[in-house]
Amino acid sequence: MATQYSISGTTAKGIAASVERAVADGGLEPGDALPPVRRLADELTVSPGTVATAYKELRRRGLVVTRGRGGTVVAAAPAVASRRPPKVPDGLIDLAGGHPDPAFLPDLPRLVTPSTGPRSHRSTPRLPELERRVRAWFDADGVPSGAVTFAHGALDCIARLLTTELRPGDAVAMEDPGYHHLLDLLQAMGLRTIAVAVDDEGMRPQALREALRAGARAVVYSPRAQNPYGGCFSGRRRDELVEVLRQTPEVLVIENDHAAEIAGSALNTLTDGGLSRWAQVRTVTKYLGTDLRWAAAACDPVTLARHDGRLLLTSGWVSHLLQAAVLTLLDDPSAQLLVRRAEDAYRERRGEVVKELGQRGIAAHAASGMNVWVPVRDESAVVNGLRTRGWWVAAGARFRMAAPPGVRITVAGLEPAAAARLASDFADVLGESEATYGG
Repeated sequence: MATQYSISGTTAKGIAASVERAVADGGLEPGDALPPVRRLADELTVSPGTVATAYKELRRRGLVVTRGRGGTVVAAAPAVASRRPPKVPDGLIDLAGGHPDPAFLPDLPRLVTPSTGPRSHRSTPRLPELERRVRAWFDADGVPSGAVTFAHGALDCIARLLTTELRPGDAVAMEDPGYHHLLDLLQAMGLRTIAVAVDDEGMRPQALREALRAGARAVVYSPRAQNPYGGCFSGRRRDELVEVLRQTPEVLVIENDHAAEIAGSALNTLTDGGLSRWAQVRTVTKYLGTDLRWAAAACDPVTLARHDGRLLLTSGWVSHLLQAAVLTLLDDPSAQLLVRRAEDAYRERRGEVVKELGQRGIAAHAASGMNVWVPVRDESAVVNGLRTRGWWVAAGARFRMAAPPGVRITVAGLEPAAAARLASDFADVLGESEATYGG
């Protein structure tokens, strides 16, 4: 707790640095309360204004949050810490990682030879052959492909898009529950998140409308294979969301279609709805290879120019060797056959889990993608109970802002025959939990 760590410093910068060191070293943990402003000021013999300035800087950078009368506490995922999932205990079946089944990942090309001879990567940052292939990829799903670019993965692309538009303290409308790495990224960037509730059809229009009224300057969402809830936009939901977003043309809309080829559902994209500022981001990590840190984005011309201008000033370009590997796999018949098999297998596996849970009276959500979201009352009881039965699932806390509790089950590697045993164990754990804590 904060009382066990001595904060030091005589200036706002020094006090903030002391707290940051404590968070990084583990002296202060998520949820630990910092001393009240006046008390700390007295202890350090500085003015209350100096401590207040230090706390303000820590809030801006996402290290602490203020809870009204609850005081100032260390954030759940402070920006100086890496909120990695706990290591999977030996002997357990891992259903928590969110990873694809390796059996459906193609072998990476043994030898990829990009064009030889002198070439300017900065003047030609994208391989023309891959750019043409990407345009066709977007066109096939109705995403406007007039302006496309590449990045070092989806998170890299989204971060760059946001940094060109927003400043620390600005708000971003985010799915709730949502992808935990994105939530952590925004906090590390000093951006505020406004929770937007989701259901099986994705973001709820009224919740998005309220987030925009609350000042969100950007919206980030997944149109299908939403992680962790599994929702996918229906045609009706797509139209409703476009209507909401048209009322705020200055807001940047980022569509994260991270599992496009294995989502198991058609794309109902918002990007063709006449929005002013938008981008659709795709990657291949989930179905061509986890080491292929590459993403493509289609966007409006202004967004493209801002993204590429920032890219030029940092890494400059995405490795041509990496681009050549992606192009090879996108056009390789055997690799594409594996992708199609993966999509079918993931559809069957999540369907079996949802069916088996449903037969035991347990509601679950998995309209698309590789994950199943199961609402529960006590996440810890369920996670620990399943652990004793040989299963390792993800507690929902790291995905949630205001959403009710739940657990995420990654079913990508779960054979259909095992679904009944998992569901039976899940039902037993829920029964034990209710017996212990009351139904």
